[in-house]
Amino acid sequence: MIHSLGAEGEELAVGYLQKRGYAVLHRNYRTPVGEADIIVRDREKVVFVEVKARSTPAFGQPFEAVDFRKQEKLRKVALYYLKQKGVESPVRFDVISVLFRAGRGEITHIEEAF
Repeated sequence: MIHSLGAEGEELAVGYLQKRGYAVLHRNYRTPVGEADIIVRDREKVVFVEVKARSTPAFGQPFEAVDFRKQEKLRKVALYYLKQKGVESPVRFDVISVLFRAGRGEITHIEEAF
């Protein structure tokens, strides 16, 4: 089965987060204002995780693709989610960067990325 690089990166990210004790709440959570790749709970916080995957660092590290526009969109998704679910909880925004080299994904996890 052929996966896109993004889907493969998200799979690795979910496994990584679960191994570290995060509870996965949603994957590919879609709203009218945008999408969150992964939403997890880390103790008392709801964490919105943006995953970026690349096969080469030639155009920069994957996390560098999370620009201001993407950050703003994710903030709007978070607000929508909290209102929709009636959740009152501290929020955090993380970025997981996956760089595939020689068939293996190298993960960089940036907590409180923005």
